[in-house]
Amino acid sequence: MGVREIRFDPLGEYMTTVSVLIPAKNAATTLERLLTSLSRQTLRSLEIVVWDSASRDETPAIARRYGAKVVAIGEDDFDHAGTRSRMAREAQGDIALFLTHDAILADERAVESLVAALLQADDIGCAYGRQIAAPGASASARFLRDFNYPPVSEIRSLADRAHLGFATAFCSNSFAAWRKSALAQIGWFGDNAIFGEDSRAAARLLATGFRIAYVAGATVEHSHDYTMTEEFRRSFDIGVFHAREPWLLAEFGGPSGRGKRFILKQSGELLRAGKIGTLAATVGRNGVKALGYLSGRRYRLLPRRLCRFLSMNRRWWR
Repeated sequence: MGVREIRFDPLGEYMTTVSVLIPAKNAATTLERLLTSLSRQTLRSLEIVVWDSASRDETPAIARRYGAKVVAIGEDDFDHAGTRSRMAREAQGDIALFLTHDAILADERAVESLVAALLQADDIGCAYGRQIAAPGASASARFLRDFNYPPVSEIRSLADRAHLGFATAFCSNSFAAWRKSALAQIGWFGDNAIFGEDSRAAARLLATGFRIAYVAGATVEHSHDYTMTEEFRRSFDIGVFHAREPWLLAEFGGPSGRGKRFILKQSGELLRAGKIGTLAATVGRNGVKALGYLSGRRYRLLPRRLCRFLSMNRRWWR
C-alpha cells in the first residue's frame, strides 16, 4: 500500500513520561526560546534533559533555570549517533523525543501531536514533525523546508521505497519521537556517524517491519541560512555518510532522483516569478552542493587532513 494522507487521532489519556532530549553546545542564544516553548506544551508529563557538550556560555544555567536535568559530556565525546544512543538508553520515558537546541516549537500542541501520531499503531517506530523556516530566513532556506516538510501528513513503510526511493527513510532528529522499545531492537542509533543517524535508524526500523510517521501538524521553526562554503561542507558530510552506509543506497536507492525534483521545482518557481538573478545564484548553490556531495562519496581517495578541512563535522575526523 502506498503513502497516503493521514489524519491522526487525538492523544487522549497518556500517563507515561515522554523524555525530551536536547543535545547542546554553546546554545544560550536559542535554548531559552526552546525551553519556553516546551513549558507551554499541553502534554505535561515531560522529562527534559539537556546533554551539554562543554559549553562555554550560559547553556547549563539556562537549562537548570527551566527545570531541565543537565548531563555534561566531554567536548570530544560527542557523536551524532553514539551520544543519541546513550541519551535514549538513559531516558526515563518509554518515548525518546529529540529536539535540537535551535528548533522552536511552533504551538502548544506540537509535542502532543507528535506523540499522538507515534501511538496510533504499535508498528509505528518513529514520528517526526514538520519544520518551517524561522522568521527572516532566506528564500532558499524557506523553499528547502517547504520541499522536505509538506503540509500533508503520511505514514511510510518499506513497501513505499518502490515509488519514494531514498525519501522513504527520510527523518530528522531536529524534532522526532521514537519508541525506545523499537530503537532497542535495531541497536539504537549505533555509533560513529558523521551525519544522518536519524535516517539510518529510520531505515533500520523500516527494514525490521516498523513504519515511520511524518506529522505535518506537529511543527517547529528550524532552518539554516548556510553560506556557499557551509553548503559544500554539509553536502560533503552527507556524501561521506552515504559512502559509509552502502546498504542504505542498495536498499532504498540513491538520492539523485529527489535532488533532481528539488532543482526542477525550485527553478520552475523562480522562472515563473521572473527572478532570473535569484535563479542564477540558485544554480550556483546547487552546483556547490553537488560538488560537495560527490567529493564526500569519494572521501577515501582524499587525504584525511583534506577531508577534515572540507567537512562541517571536523571533530569526526580526529
